[in-house]
Amino acid sequence: MSRVLVLNCGSSSVKYRLYDGDEIRDKGTVERIGEPGGGPADHETAVRDILGRLDLAGLVAVGHRVVHGGRRFTEPVLIDDAVLAAIRDLVPLAPLHNPANLAGIEVARAALPDVPQVGVFDTAFHHTMPEAAEVYAIDRDTAQRYGIRRYGFHGTSHAYVSRRTAELLDRPYHELNTITLHLGNGASACAVAGGRSVATSMGMSPLQGLVMGTRSGDLDPAVIFHLRREGGLSVDEIDDLLNHRSGLLGLTGANDMREVLQRRAAGDPAAALAFDVYCRRITGYVGAYYALLGRVDAITFTAGVGEHAAPVRAAALAGLDRLGIVVDPERNAGSGDRVISPPGAEVAVCVIGTDEEREIARTARDLAATAR
Repeated sequence: MSRVLVLNCGSSSVKYRLYDGDEIRDKGTVERIGEPGGGPADHETAVRDILGRLDLAGLVAVGHRVVHGGRRFTEPVLIDDAVLAAIRDLVPLAPLHNPANLAGIEVARAALPDVPQVGVFDTAFHHTMPEAAEVYAIDRDTAQRYGIRRYGFHGTSHAYVSRRTAELLDRPYHELNTITLHLGNGASACAVAGGRSVATSMGMSPLQGLVMGTRSGDLDPAVIFHLRREGGLSVDEIDDLLNHRSGLLGLTGANDMREVLQRRAAGDPAAALAFDVYCRRITGYVGAYYALLGRVDAITFTAGVGEHAAPVRAAALAGLDRLGIVVDPERNAGSGDRVISPPGAEVAVCVIGTDEEREIARTARDLAATAR
């Protein structure tokens, strides 16, 4: 057996997959971690429960999704104490995710001390971005001193989905220009030119970009100063507001798009506005990345919202007909990996289920093998 366990610890969930070769032996998702009336109290409890009910005989590696790798981690690594400390040092850049990632790693290391632990970083795919895409227009010395630059996230998902798009369309990956839209509780857009990330919506942290479940996405920086000076909010309070109490949650009181869509259908004006804000932001990024790429062959939706919310897909691309972007209502209402644009459309619009875990499992198995 060559079993690999993958732990994908999100801000409020843990997704796990147990692979035997390429076959999934066990899988599941623990959701609403730490939420009132929700799931387990914390990520540590969730991961211990998962490990306790799995058959881990023959396990050769545990692969961990790690959100922020900074400039140090551009490739997957075997996790030791030094790597763990480095990931902890990066918590200020990903306060919603790196602590959850660390919790999963620490529990797995303690429970499985003889099994190699492998970290796969969300930021790695975006290291191909040109300097003009990653530099913020602030004092250069200050930016270098404090590591301020665009790193980008969801890299494993964007890499996998852009490759799968080429396969679905039967096109050479190195010739395809794709805009990938990873829409889940966290959300990001990515412009992929011939297999290389050239732009992405998340920035120094996963806070920038699209509207998300609890995160604001793009925001005038002066809002932070205003809240500090006029509202008297501390830095930590503003951090909590923008990361944990904004996005769909801030606009509607619900961070789940399924609930927002239900409320919108029932005539809730707050849900209708949140939906419009959410989709308008996506439309803006699609237009911007179309301009950057010069030619777009495909736009692909993925992750929980991207794969399952047909109204979001339709609204986000509405009005872009003159760019060759059209969604076919009947195809959009279907399921599974598919093209949802009309036959012969200039730009193929696709829906593809992301599989970050399979990518992580393959990487973890290969890296663990080299360490033996």
